[in-house]
Formats: sequence, structure tokens, C-alpha cells
Amino acid sequence: MTTERLVLVADIGKSRCRVELRAVTEDSSSVIGSAGAAGFAGLGIADGAAAAFRLIADAAGQLEAGAAGAPGAPGPLAGRLSSVGAAVAGVEASAPQSRELAGLLALHFQAPAAVLSDATAAHLGALDGGPGTILIVGTGAVAFRFERDPDDEFERPGALHRGDGWGPLLGDRGSGRWIGQQGLSAALEAYDGGPATSLERLAGEHLASAVAGSAMAGTVPAGSAAAAPGQAGSDAPAELPPLTGLPGWLASQENPYRAMAGFTPVVLAQAEAGDAVAGGIIGEACLHLTRTVSRAIGQSSLRHVALLGGVVDSPYFAGRLAADLKEAGIDVVPAVGNGLAGAELAATGHNLLQERYIHRDGTP
Repeated sequence: MTTERLVLVADIGKSRCRVELRAVTEDSSSVIGSAGAAGFAGLGIADGAAAAFRLIADAAGQLEAGAAGAPGAPGPLAGRLSSVGAAVAGVEASAPQSRELAGLLALHFQAPAAVLSDATAAHLGALDGGPGTILIVGTGAVAFRFERDPDDEFERPGALHRGDGWGPLLGDRGSGRWIGQQGLSAALEAYDGGPATSLERLAGEHLASAVAGSAMAGTVPAGSAAAAPGQAGSDAPAELPPLTGLPGWLASQENPYRAMAGFTPVVLAQAEAGDAVAGGIIGEACLHLTRTVSRAIGQSSLRHVALLGGVVDSPYFAGRLAADLKEAGIDVVPAVGNGLAGAELAATGHNLLQERYIHRDGTP
């Protein structure tokens, strides 16, 4: 007879929080209910553990009420769960807060809890707990490799090897932020008389759309050079704001790096359509990312990588990157699962390859 266990898993990034209740057996896993919310700044902030706990507890409350698509009301989860797994942004920044979060979750749900970084969970899920390398290309870019020492007869947990992931000021080369930034820079260079590119016109349209959206939300900075196109009550045709307003608009954004990444789909589309400047940006991004993966792999004999993140959702980009990786002797393998799958593996497994980077509380 197959025993079914209830496992609560969470994946909390800086953009969003996802929580799922799963029914797990020895050879299968199915989602019973799911809930979501906005993300948070990460465990490194003051009271980060408490903030992450509230997000998970509130989302679990939605599941208990039968919300977010759960089939019927599951009822109170405390005391019914076999384990809890939480993949959370910022775990690497604060081990004490990570342990505190594990303790809060174990106490609240009366079940063993495992807390790990969202990147570690992504590796676990993508390679189903096995060794190898993953590359995450979103707003940022980072490669992770986990592998046990082949000479370790005791098969102790593996070590983390990484490439890039140093943030928008010092790294993340080839990321969504990097591509968008290069595209906007190329547009301004064309505006100055540099190499012609369709990105110049499209950056103007992108700016106009963003400013118009900010105006509707009432968040356009006073005196902004990038005024919303057109004037109320005027019959004059709307004109694009000049690209000279672009630096001021970026400076006014709460997260300018995410704002730059918002231009990445435009750069990808123009590169695929044959724009030489946009194509050059994508080519350079792929070279950066290939170097990042190569550095993470190092001298390992496991020369494969799974690709994750919003930017590689583009078949065009994923194809160009895979070709560059292949030329470097690195094969792309499909990702088996995501960060939620990784959180489940952390909650239900022990002595994992990533074990030393997982914070646990409660009795297995």
C-alpha cells in the first residue's frame, strides 16, 4: 500500500511568492492547491525571517479556506503535514534568519521544515537532485554547479561552484537587465548619430508607453523631461517623448534594473527580425553566459547545463545560447522541474547533494 504524505512547499522570490500543497507518494507528486502573493526583498533585510514566514502562513491560510483553486477546503494544515519546504531569496545572505525561518515554520505547522535559497532549490528541481550545472537567466544571471567529490567514499554533501550572479553593478553579464541596458544604450547611441538601429524608434515607443502608464497611475515625477504624450483637451497628435528623457525616467524608477530588463523582449524581437545592432547585443550576451557556465563547470567531467529563467523562455535566445554552449563543449539538458519541485525534494529528502546549504528544523 502506497503511503501518501501532505507536503507544503513555497518559492519566494523578489517578484512573487508561490505556495503549493502537494500529495506526495514514493513515486509521484500532485498539487492539491496553490496560492500566491507578491514577493519580498529577501531574508537579508531586517526581520526577514518574520516577513517570509508571514507570506507563507498567509498563503497557507488561503489553502485552508479552499482558495486559489484547491478542490474543497483542505482544513487546518497544522499537524497534518509531513514536512514543509521553503525556497527563499536571500538565504545565502543570512544563515541566522534562515534557521529562524525554519524554526517558525516547524513550530507553526508542527512539521519538520527545510529552508534553502531559491537558486539552490532551482538546481534541485531542474536536475531532480542530481549533480551538474544550471544557468538562471532572468533579470540577473548566475550559474550553479553542485557535485560530490569523486574521491569521497562517504558521499558527503557536495560543494557549490558558481559563476557570476554578482548583481547589476558588478556582474550579471548577459542577463535580462544587461540585454535591456545594452539595447537602450544602443538606442541613445543611434540618437547621437551612431550605428542605425530600429531600437532607437522602439525605445521611444517603450518610453512613451511607460510614461503614459505612470501618468495613469499618478507616479510621473514632477517636471519629468519625459512628459506623457499629448495634452488633455488638445487635438494635437500625440508625439513620442524625446529619448533625452530616458535617463531621467530610469532614475525615477523604484527598481531601474527591472525597468531596463523590461526592454529585453524588444531587443530579442529585433535581433530575430535581423537588426544588426540588436543581433550583436544578443550574440555578446550569449558569449558572456557561455563564459559564466564554463567557469562554473570548471574542470568537472559533467559538461551539461539546464537553462532556467524568463529570458531563456525565448526559443530564439535559447537556440543561440545552446549553439554557443555546444561550441564550448557543453550540452544543454532539459530542466526536470522548478524551484517548487526543489523545495519538495528538500522537504522530503535527506543527505542531498545540496544538504550543507539547507537549513532544517524539526525532527525528520
